[in-house]
Amino acid sequence: MSEVFLFDALREATDEEMHNNSSVFVLGEDVGHYGGSYKVTKDLHRKYGDLRVLDTPIAENSFMGMAIGAAITGLRPIVEGMNMSFLLLAFNQISNNAGMLRYTSGGNFKIPLVIRGPGGVGRQLGAEHSQRLESYFQAVPGLKIIACSTPYNAKGLLKSAIRDNNPVILFEHVLLYNLKGFIPDQEYFVPLDKAELVKKGNGLTIVTYSRMRHHVMQAVNLLEKDGYSPEVLDLISLKPIDIKSIVASLQKTNKLLIVEECMKTGGIGAEIIAQINDNYFDLLDAPIIRLSSQDIPTPYNGNLEKLTIIHPKQIIDSVKYLMS
Repeated sequence: MSEVFLFDALREATDEEMHNNSSVFVLGEDVGHYGGSYKVTKDLHRKYGDLRVLDTPIAENSFMGMAIGAAITGLRPIVEGMNMSFLLLAFNQISNNAGMLRYTSGGNFKIPLVIRGPGGVGRQLGAEHSQRLESYFQAVPGLKIIACSTPYNAKGLLKSAIRDNNPVILFEHVLLYNLKGFIPDQEYFVPLDKAELVKKGNGLTIVTYSRMRHHVMQAVNLLEKDGYSPEVLDLISLKPIDIKSIVASLQKTNKLLIVEECMKTGGIGAEIIAQINDNYFDLLDAPIIRLSSQDIPTPYNGNLEKLTIIHPKQIIDSVKYLMS
């Protein structure tokens, strides 16, 4: 085992897959000589050259279209968004091309494309750099969406995504790049469609993902001192949602708390609630509680920004309320 930062885990995954397969390449703004805005591609251009670690102009729709075309011809592109919010400029290419071409071509084309980069609410990055795009892309057919939360699952997920023959969006949180964790020295993969059981418990089920996993665990560590026993699931797969793992936990606990950084309206939590109410309502002993970000553009002001997202105290209060 080696202890690494999350950004280094992503870099290792990229390096290993580029070494193993010459059809894998990286493109995006400042990914080459600068090494990426969060150093995920640092020094890779020295090893693989400027045509496999390709610096692009600031033209997201253009280089996303180029990546999709490259994927159709048999290459396996990794597109880094300098900030995932900028990929709204390529929404047409991602939805109408990446998501649809395998279907509209009758299966003649595969789109082995990975789209990854920093997102989520940072620290005073302003509204346009603090968006949570999982809700935007959730409704697009043909896409797989995943969110990493530790160095271990970041590396394993990226390696699995690069080898998948479908377009995969990997959301990385801007405040988790410097998170340290242990990863195996040998090669490993993390499945793209499975939630991770972070902690076993029997009192209630907490479902979360990305940075909120760490807020949840802070709350759980305090709750356990008061005798509570929550079970914690990290979704990892946001599309498709691993509803089977959530249901398996609910069969033990019969209570559900969802904690997300996504907006409440039309977010990931909303989809989970819909699926549970449609198919597994009888498992519930109490209404589902959903803790989500405020439905407003994220303020630049630091104090106002804190008020828009969920913190451990709100999680603790919600657990105690559900258990009462």
